[in-house]
Parts: sequence; structure tokens; C-alpha cells
Amino acid sequence: MKRPILAQASPSIALDAFDLAILNILQRDNSTPQRVIGEAVNLSAPAVQRRIRRMEEARVIQANVAVVDPAQVGQPITIFVEVEVISETAELIDAAKREFASVPEVQQCYYVTGEADFVMVIVVPTMTAYEALTRRLFFGNNNVKRFRTFVAMDRVKVGLAVPLSD
Repeated sequence: MKRPILAQASPSIALDAFDLAILNILQRDNSTPQRVIGEAVNLSAPAVQRRIRRMEEARVIQANVAVVDPAQVGQPITIFVEVEVISETAELIDAAKREFASVPEVQQCYYVTGEADFVMVIVVPTMTAYEALTRRLFFGNNNVKRFRTFVAMDRVKVGLAVPLSD
């Protein structure tokens, strides 16, 4: 293994080359046994376990989840939505963030710069379900000025892996 290169993840934790190598493996398959990770990065399984626990406590690793194909569970339509609000007071933006984050159909929601204020990724079973969702989330919200919908025709690449160098 190369000499450790430090990368600052947050004020409370510095990541070295071992940490980045472990993260690369976990991003590909989070069920990889710690013994196998240790062999790949030249550390003992207990050392790998300590490093993973430290990264979880520091919120570098935020969740351990299964990635599910929406179409296989009856949610075949992926929609991207740009939302523009009328007023950007901190109180109204925070209220919008809470509301959008609470909706199960909203897979991802970002507060962004530019013409739109929010960009969302939404999965639904039908366009009828999406129409009902728009009535609740957008038409029923007095602070939503307009929204724009983009329906995905094909899921070319989907993931949350962060590019890391080691």
C-alpha cells in the first residue's frame, strides 16, 4: 500500500489511504466481510472494524442500505422536478425542506442555486400517482411559484458512490 495521504473529511476526522481504500470497497459492496477488506487493504479485520466504526461515528459513512430497483417493486417511473418558490425567507425554505424530505416518493431533494430553488428525484408507480403528488406538494403549497417536470426514459446510471482516490 502507498504511503498514507491525508484527506480532510470534516474538522473532526482525517482520512488516510487505508480509510479511502476501505470506503472504495464498501461503496461497491457493503456486505464485504471485514476479513476480506483487511486482506485487500493490508490491515487486520479488527483494524478494519475500528476504522469503519470511527467513520460511522464521524458520519463519513452515513448509512448502510440496500439499493432497490424501483421498477422491481412497482415504482417504475422516475421523475426529476425543479421547484421555484415565491419567497426565500429562512423560515419558508426550512418548511419546504421539511415537507419535501417527509414524502416517501421523494428519493432525493436538493436546495440549489440558479433559477430553481429545489431539484428532486421522485419515484412513482403511475403518472396518476404523480399528478396526485403534485397536487399535494406543489399546487397545495402557497409558496411554490412553479415547478417543472422531467420524466426519465431510461435509468442509464444510478448510484451514490463518491469518487475517492487512494
